Amino acid sequence: MWVVLDDVQFNARDYQHRARLAPLGDPAVQRWLTVPVHRPRGRESRIRELLLADPGGSRRRVSRLVHQYYRQGPYWASTRDAVEEVLAALELTDRVADVAEVSTRAVLARLGWRGEVVRSSELHAGDERSARLADLTRAVRAGTYLCGRGGARYLDEAPFAARGLTVRYPPPPELTGKDGMRTLSSLWALSVLGPDGLREEINSAVTV
Repeated sequence: MWVVLDDVQFNARDYQHRARLAPLGDPAVQRWLTVPVHRPRGRESRIRELLLADPGGSRRRVSRLVHQYYRQGPYWASTRDAVEEVLAALELTDRVADVAEVSTRAVLARLGWRGEVVRSSELHAGDERSARLADLTRAVRAGTYLCGRGGARYLDEAPFAARGLTVRYPPPPELTGKDGMRTLSSLWALSVLGPDGLREEINSAVTV
């Protein structure tokens, strides 16, 4: 189950409207691919409220840079198909949340993921960070919350325990230990390893 946090506050310093790209031969040499956004309520804007400031320009930039970096990859066909879905979304909507969700779904589909996707704005949850995540976990009738390495720094397990829930910290794939891989877009791995190779890399670290 993937709960899309579409009603949390937008953080311009995070990866919510941008990603890092790198050459196939050197994942440590990275540059930002940023989609300019309009925040209707300034810093108080929620992710679902964000609008693309320049949809046409964003579409051209995404297409150009992804082709520039990954078209020589051995699995370019899979990468290209995923990116085409994102480009179509950029043409059909000006909502950043919709485009971001499409981009993740496109990669997950190529990895054979068959889970369910829901949005936090459709569920009832409190405001405090850890309690909110615990509420969302319970709202989708899950028993375990999977927390990444970054989230482990701030997560408070007490609200989960109080609701009878478990928190797990799956180990990251070995690939993330290489220079730059922790911050790099998954398109690099999809282009170099292909769907099967990337799936095996993830499954070798954790089975959920």
